[in-house]
Amino acid sequence: MFGGCGPGREAGHSRGMNPTPPVDSGSSAVPSPDPVFLSLHTSVVLLAALVIGLITGGLAALTGAPVAGAVLAGLAAAGPAVPALRALIGPPRDRH
Repeated sequence: MFGGCGPGREAGHSRGMNPTPPVDSGSSAVPSPDPVFLSLHTSVVLLAALVIGLITGGLAALTGAPVAGAVLAGLAAAGPAVPALRALIGPPRDRH
């Protein structure tokens, strides 16, 4: 009754849907890709700083420090790690 395969209808295609996209013959320009939200360099630096903060906070929690103190220790380690890692890792170089 609904969605069945009747005469002239293929399975998986509902009425009114065109399986092929319309062709725009007016322009041949390729659409520009979306801009990158974070570069690879920034992602690596922030991920490494996060790991450093998690390790520091975890070690502080294992010593018996209160949870708030362990969180502050992790934040205190991750914050200065960002500029240090940014300088150490450096942006990728062009290979020409």
